Amino acid sequence: MTPRSPERLVVLTAIALVLLSVVWTLRDPPASRPKLDQSVGLALKIETIPLVTGDEPLIDIFTRPGCPVCHISPGIPGANGQVGPPLVLGATGPQRLKDPGYRGQARTVREYIVESVLEPQRFVVRGYPERTMPNWYGSRLSALALEKMASYLERQTEGSSVP
Repeated sequence: MTPRSPERLVVLTAIALVLLSVVWTLRDPPASRPKLDQSVGLALKIETIPLVTGDEPLIDIFTRPGCPVCHISPGIPGANGQVGPPLVLGATGPQRLKDPGYRGQARTVREYIVESVLEPQRFVVRGYPERTMPNWYGSRLSALALEKMASYLERQTEGSSVP
């Protein structure tokens, strides 16, 4: 791969956009951030604070972590990314589970979606760059947020448009 190859540029651009999205998400004023619990002496680390809790509106559950930067997602404003595959898992999920290259353990589309967030390198859709999806999303999304994402995405097809 040459230093200026288009694939390298796409990967670097995607990484930069995801990082920018994370910085934008964390811009909240200190008053709105969780505070140190002095009674037990635990310091909160930024890595342990979820990007979303699952109580937010569905659109925020997708936009705060930066999903629209890389993915096309029906019904999510601004989700026009080209680095990752379109998130129309109602249409593509069953095919991915049957793909001969799929080595995951999911048996349903919902399980596949969760697995793809928690272990993004387990299966990379053909035609998309490897090691682009951050592997830390699983630790920064609450279980409720991940469940809501999976529930929404497993119903999405090319013609879907409303969350």
